[in-house]
Amino acid sequence: MDMFCYMCSQALNNEGCVRAGVCGKSPLVTRLQDNLVYILDGISAYYYHARELGYKDEEIASFLSKGLYSTLTNVNFDPESYVQLALEAGMMNLRVMKLLKKAHIETYGEPVPAEVETGTKKGHAIIVTGHNLKALEELLKQVEGTNVYVYTHSEMLPAHGYPVLRKYRNLAGNLGAAWYDQKMLFDEIPAAILGTSNCVLLPKESYRNRMFTTSIARLPGVTHIDGYDYSPVIEKALSLPELEEKPSTYKLTTGYSTGVVASIADKIKALVESGKIRHFFVIGGCDTPTQKGNYYREFAKKLPEDTVIITLACGKYRINDINFGTIDGVPRLLDVGQCNDTIVAIEIAEALSKLFDKPINDLPLTLVLTWMEQKAVAILWTLLALGIKGIYIGPVLPAWVNQDILNVLQSNYDLRLISDPENDIKAILKA
Repeated sequence: MDMFCYMCSQALNNEGCVRAGVCGKSPLVTRLQDNLVYILDGISAYYYHARELGYKDEEIASFLSKGLYSTLTNVNFDPESYVQLALEAGMMNLRVMKLLKKAHIETYGEPVPAEVETGTKKGHAIIVTGHNLKALEELLKQVEGTNVYVYTHSEMLPAHGYPVLRKYRNLAGNLGAAWYDQKMLFDEIPAAILGTSNCVLLPKESYRNRMFTTSIARLPGVTHIDGYDYSPVIEKALSLPELEEKPSTYKLTTGYSTGVVASIADKIKALVESGKIRHFFVIGGCDTPTQKGNYYREFAKKLPEDTVIITLACGKYRINDINFGTIDGVPRLLDVGQCNDTIVAIEIAEALSKLFDKPINDLPLTLVLTWMEQKAVAILWTLLALGIKGIYIGPVLPAWVNQDILNVLQSNYDLRLISDPENDIKAILKA
């Protein structure tokens, strides 16, 4: 199919237009409409979490209505205007990420580096997955004084960097890795489970009766909790066997906020100028459950020891168990947080630009990103709207990207598809 649209009653054979729209809409416009819808799903996700903490922005809300009007009705047939709308949406996504960062920091404090246990404590357990820090804190308040320990999973790992959340004694550590390991992890560990946002999978029958959803997340046959009274989750945890004391085989580090990196800016500048740091890489994003995702681990492992890696989102789990060491005390792996914390990576890039008095595109900095779903698309358009070029993306392109769209992205933004780790590293470092 060149396109698929069943928006109106003119749909071909009352099923859908697959070559061209009966209304005259081109396949390119349909694909660009799909793209804009996904960017809006991403902006909405971040805005939802910000609003949950009491932070609002009328300009963001206004753009969401404009974007939806443009994509869900046949009001615009001009491809070029959809590209401009996507860039505008990218800048709006930057605005909403800034708002959410402000909400998180003013509520939980600015993250600081923290080592996170990956073993278990003796006691009952609850695993929290998703992105919702408010849900996590409300649960932590309710288990205080008990032997019910709370473990983060996937995108909840960065919670351990926030000072307000770290003060809770029952925040025990992180279990598992990226979102797609949950069916195996939740099946193996006798814990109650709380899903708080997207990236929650349909459960196996083996743990359906000990899984709960809250906030925006809902699953068929799973108890949903409106509001923040998590007593059913705690009661379920108490009814399950206690976990055994199991020491961590390795620890994960997170919490490299903009402020933390800014505090060592002079040291970083000296290391770059002395040749001890040759290049910075942003490796991360939205991980995929495919063998092609191994590219990112191999890429990171093959990097020279005079390079620094900034990582974020669940793509970090491809590499965050590796000990990359330090360069004169500066860690070679800096985890800046969740997918929404891409704003921190952007702010670090802007700080480097100011530090070395060079445009971002002239810095020794390369982005090597993995994408899976809508928020990752929103972030990509934020980067493009900021004029950042030479981004590597994989492990596959979004299916809505046809050759025409790819040509535009490559010619205007030098967007590059990942290939072989060794060859890509050589091309980047000109080795």
